[in-house]
Parts: sequence; structure tokens; C-alpha cells
Amino acid sequence: MTTHATARRKRPSARLRARPTTDASVRTTMHAVSIDRFGGPAVLKQRIVAVPTPGPTDVLIAVHTTGVAVWDAEMREGFSPGGKPPFPWVLGTDGSGTIAAVGARVRGLEVGDRVYASTYLHQGFYADFVVAPAAATALIPSTLDLAHAGAIPITGTTALDGVARVLKVRKGERVVIHGASGGLGSLAVQFARQRGARVLATATGTGGIAFVRRLGADEVVDGHRDDLTEVARAFAPDGVDAILALVGGEALTALSHALRPGGRLAHPNGVEPKPRKRRGIEILAYDGVGDAAGLARLARAVDAGKVKVRIEETFPLADAAAAHRRLAEGGVLGKIVLRVR
Repeated sequence: MTTHATARRKRPSARLRARPTTDASVRTTMHAVSIDRFGGPAVLKQRIVAVPTPGPTDVLIAVHTTGVAVWDAEMREGFSPGGKPPFPWVLGTDGSGTIAAVGARVRGLEVGDRVYASTYLHQGFYADFVVAPAAATALIPSTLDLAHAGAIPITGTTALDGVARVLKVRKGERVVIHGASGGLGSLAVQFARQRGARVLATATGTGGIAFVRRLGADEVVDGHRDDLTEVARAFAPDGVDAILALVGGEALTALSHALRPGGRLAHPNGVEPKPRKRRGIEILAYDGVGDAAGLARLARAVDAGKVKVRIEETFPLADAAAAHRRLAEGGVLGKIVLRVR
């Protein structure tokens, strides 16, 4: 992986040079993959559209890589977090790239910076260019290239927040990461180990188990096993301190029985079925904070621990429908991405 320390060097004083606000190479039209109705992967079509214009507090990003996530598929099928979308709707909620233009009120980001960002606005990252709020944009981790940085803005902040902000995992605690082989879980395992916890992780299949073990989990078990309660109790005879649940269902119920009194169970909003309430167990639902401060925290954590980001498969932008079909097949270890540049 390449490093980008040059993006972090102290910049010359504004008195010494004019601050460019737009890359001269930005054109007026671009390729974008959008939908004009809800449906299956076939509704994703590449079109020629106008390059969006950033507002005063936005940046225009020349997209390099964008993640393909479960919530992208949910949006394609009809979920719209910002209300009814204006069709055609460009999907893609996070990614990486190079800043091509900055709004008049943006400070701390400049044309040419390598950044990653997240946005739930109606026109997303499945495009040559995207407008993102400066408040949800940050310099990429110095230990990652643009491809790997583009795979983690939302999954990375959600994983880090679950481990550090919500569960407040401490050194020596025994923690379960349930659903550890995906893009979110694979990062959560590494962040928990980074904080000095002992980690029991669940994954599926021999490939998933081997992948998670390579990430540093102390023990990995198939999440479809019937004896998960016993496995967890053997791992932590006095009871598990915390569980980060990235999938729901009976396996999670079995694991929760191994929590010690006063133990914590956290899950991102959207995990279904939701964990069952139990007396003496704290259940914490949360959303990852994908603002600039959250992305900066993620960059520091990634750089401090030399965190590994696995890209399972890369598709060109024009093959977004194929990427969604691959996502639906399941068994994805890490993340699927679209390469735009």
C-alpha cells in the first residue's frame, strides 16, 4: 500500500499563493450509475449526466473508489433515508477520491487533497464526481491507498464507534464480534484487539474462519454452530464482557446467554431481528458517526494499528449491477467496491 504523507505536509501560507477553488480539468458532464425506479440490480443503468456543483460548505470529489454495501441494495429496492428521491437517483453513500473543487466557506480542505467521505444525499458516489459536505470529508489514512480508503468510510466509523465509543472496550476484556468476516466485522475485530481485548469472533465457512483468524482474533467459531453458548462460556468462564452484534437471530441469542451480569451488547441500527432484552444486560443500539471528526478518528486508528482492509472483489463503475448481484450471493469476505478511476 502506498502512503500519502504529502497530503499532510504543512501548506504554504495563503499570503504566498492564491487558493485554487476548482481543478481546471473538471468537465461539465460525467458518467453516473443511477436508477429511475426501484427494483433489482437490473435497474442500475449508466448514464451521462451533468457534473454536480458544490455549495458553499461542500466539496466536489473526483471519485476513485466507492463501496458497495447492503444499504445500497436496500436503497435500490425502495429504502430512501432522505425522503422520496428525485429520479434518476445516483446511488453510493461513501467512497474516496481527490478534491476537484471546494465551496467558498470550506476551510481545511483544498483542491488536490486525497479524501474519503460519506453522504446520504440523493446523488451519490456511483459517479465520476460527487458533491459531499465538507463536514463529512477527511484526509484518507496515511497507510491506505485510495482504493482501500474508499472501502471503509461508513463501515470503518461504524466498527470503531461500536468498539470504542459505545462498548468502550478496555484492555483485558473478553469481547465477541458476531458477524466478523464482512467489511464492518473484519474492522471491528482489529479495533477490539488494538484496544487490548481478547476477541471471540463468529464467521461462516472455512474461508471466513481462516480470514478472521488472520486478522488476529483469539478464537473463531462458525456462527451456525448449535453450541455457541458453550463456546463463549469456555472462552470466558466468568462471562463475556461485551458483544458487538452485526447480525441478529438465534445465534446472537445463544451468545448473549454467555454475557456476565452487567455485560454490554451493542448493535448498529438496522440489525434484524433486534437482540432480545434481558435483565442485567445493557443493550445499546447506535449509528456510526461518519462526520469529518469521525473519519479523522478512523484514520488515526487505522494508521496506529496498520489495519488491514480486505477488498473481496472490484468492479468497474459500468458493472454496478454485477456488483449488486455478487453482493446478493453472500459469502463476501471484506468489501465489494466499484473502481471509478
